[in-house]
Amino acid sequence: MNADLPPLNALRAFEAAARLGSFSAAAESLYVTHGAISRQVRGLEDWLGTSLFERHGRRVSLTAPGREYFLAVQSAFQNIAGATRRVAESGTQRRLTLDALPTFTMHWLLPRLTRFQLRFPGVELRMVTSDAPLATVAGGFDVGIRRGPGDWTGYVAGEFLVEHEIPVCSPALLQRTPLKEPRDLAQHTLLSSVNRAHSWERWLALAGVADLAGARRQQFDHFYLALQAAVDGLGVALGPRPVINDELASGRLVAPLAGPMVRSRAY
Repeated sequence: MNADLPPLNALRAFEAAARLGSFSAAAESLYVTHGAISRQVRGLEDWLGTSLFERHGRRVSLTAPGREYFLAVQSAFQNIAGATRRVAESGTQRRLTLDALPTFTMHWLLPRLTRFQLRFPGVELRMVTSDAPLATVAGGFDVGIRRGPGDWTGYVAGEFLVEHEIPVCSPALLQRTPLKEPRDLAQHTLLSSVNRAHSWERWLALAGVADLAGARRQQFDHFYLALQAAVDGLGVALGPRPVINDELASGRLVAPLAGPMVRSRAY
């Protein structure tokens, strides 16, 4: 083995501890003891001649050299996993692993997969939905879809879809409570999600009603739940176009206000 390479088990222990932020969690993920992880990491630090972690009781955080080394080691592991997958699948049906945001997958990607399968019948598509940072995704992927721009060191990234937000709700809700101008939102429940927590504040400010509070607020842990709540008539959500264009075309959702259409993060 190349003398410049440290032991593989030490690298695995380091990568798991750095990704999970805990020696105990790393031990659980690798099915070894906490002491084994600690020894492997300490041996790697001795081998490198520098500290990779700062210890805070049972929690750990990366030092500056540790962060740089973690990015390099994780990228190398992903390359090895990708090469292994390609070799294992050579001569068989090709597989494309896609890791995408849940709401984007449900409302924009899934309706377009039939066309993809018809065009590329020899490709097996494996779908994974996640909103975790790409650097923390385990198992590898060929294509990752996130909102950005972001820090995607080690990846090739490009913008392909721009998103604009506008209030949307169900037709039945409008029959009960009209919505003809932004100030009418004071009579409605404003729906949002944790990962888009400040979208309403931004939209209301640009609509000239920054002081408007809404009859009530309801926040969900995932954005697709907020959109489903809007479809079910529970309130008004900020719907991203073109992601929800199919819902608007089918009439499940309507956009009663002409604007403003506020640009948000792209994909």
